[in-house]
Amino acid sequence: MILMASGGFGIAQVARHYNESGFWQFLARQTEHVPWAGCSLWDLIQPSFMFLVGVALPFSIANRQARGQSFAVMLGHAIWRAVALVFLGIFLRSVGRKMTYFTFEDVLTQIGLGYVFLFLLGWTKARTQAIAAGLILFGYWLAFALYPLPPNGFDWSQVGVPADWPHHPTGFAAHWDKNTNLAAAFDQWFLNLFPREQRFVYNGGGYLTLNFVPSLATMIFGLLAGGLLRSAQPKEVKVKVLVGAGVVGLVVGWLLGWLGICPVVKRIWTPSWAIYAGGWTCLLLGAFYWSIDNRGWRRWAFPLVVVGMNSIMMYCMANLTRGFFADSLKTHFGQQFFQILGAPFEGMVRSVVLLIIWWLILFWMYRRRIFLRI
Repeated sequence: MILMASGGFGIAQVARHYNESGFWQFLARQTEHVPWAGCSLWDLIQPSFMFLVGVALPFSIANRQARGQSFAVMLGHAIWRAVALVFLGIFLRSVGRKMTYFTFEDVLTQIGLGYVFLFLLGWTKARTQAIAAGLILFGYWLAFALYPLPPNGFDWSQVGVPADWPHHPTGFAAHWDKNTNLAAAFDQWFLNLFPREQRFVYNGGGYLTLNFVPSLATMIFGLLAGGLLRSAQPKEVKVKVLVGAGVVGLVVGWLLGWLGICPVVKRIWTPSWAIYAGGWTCLLLGAFYWSIDNRGWRRWAFPLVVVGMNSIMMYCMANLTRGFFADSLKTHFGQQFFQILGAPFEGMVRSVVLLIIWWLILFWMYRRRIFLRI
C-alpha cells in the first residue's frame, strides 16, 4: 500500500534527468508497469494486495465464528463488502470527471467482483480451493485460446495500439495481444451498457473487467496461504512450504510464457501471470513470516502495521488528497518547496513528504483505535 500511494516516488523524473545512469534507469523500470509481457516491482503491487485479501479471510472467518456469527450473517457481510468495494472503486475513478465513470479494472472493484466467490471457497477444504484455482486458470486460458485472432492487415489504431508498437506477442501467444482478445471484446459490449461521456472502444493500458476471473485465483492462492498460517504446522514447515510454493510458481509461470503457451502479462492477468505473481507473493509472505513470526523481529515493521491496519483509508487519501496537500504546502512554504534537493528530485521529495503526512494521520487514527473497515 505504501508503494501504491507513493506514485513511484518520483523516480521516473530523476531517471529522465540522469538518463545515462544505470542505477536510476533500473529504479525507474521497477517503479512503472512493463508495457506488456514481463514483470517489474510495480507490477507486483496489485497481486500482493489481492493475495493478502485471501490470506486474511481464514482469520476473519475464525474471528467471526468465535463471536458467534452465523454463516448467513457472514455471507450477508461478504456481499455488502463486495458491493461497497466495487462502488468505492468506481467513485474514486470518477473524481474530477463530468459524470460517473463506470470502470471495473482497478484493484478495489476487482476484489469486490470476486470476493463473494472467495468467501464461499473459504468454507471448503484446501484441496477444493486448489482445484477451483486450477479450473479457473485453465478455463480462462482456454477461452482466450479459442477466441479468433485479428485478420491480416488489421488496423491496430482502431484499438489504440500504435502501428509500430514493439510488444506484440507472436504465434499462439498472440491470443493474448493488447485490446484484441476475448476480454477486450467483452468490455466493448459490457462497458457500453452504462452511461458514458463517449462510447467505450478500448482501454489505453489494455486493462480489462474480466481480469477479476483469473485474479480470483490469485486471491485463492492467498486463501491457501492463510489456511497454512492458521494450521498447527510448525513455523519452520510453514516457511518451507511458502518458499517452495513460491519457487514453483516462478518456474511454472515463467515456463508457460517462455514456451509460448501463455505470455506473462499483468495488464490482462493471464493465467501464467497469476501463477508467476503468486510465486513472488508466496516468497514475500514467507520472508515476512520468517522475520516477524519465526525470528520475532517485530519492531521494524511497526510503520507498516500502522498503514496495514488502515489500508483502505490510505488508498482513499492517496486518491483524494494528493493535490490538496501538495498545493497547500506550496501555498504556505513557497512554490519551490519540493525543490529543496533540486528540480530533478522535486517529485521524489513530494512523494516522501505526502507519505509522511498520510502516515501521521494513520498513526493518529491507530493510537485512537479508529480503523476504516468495509
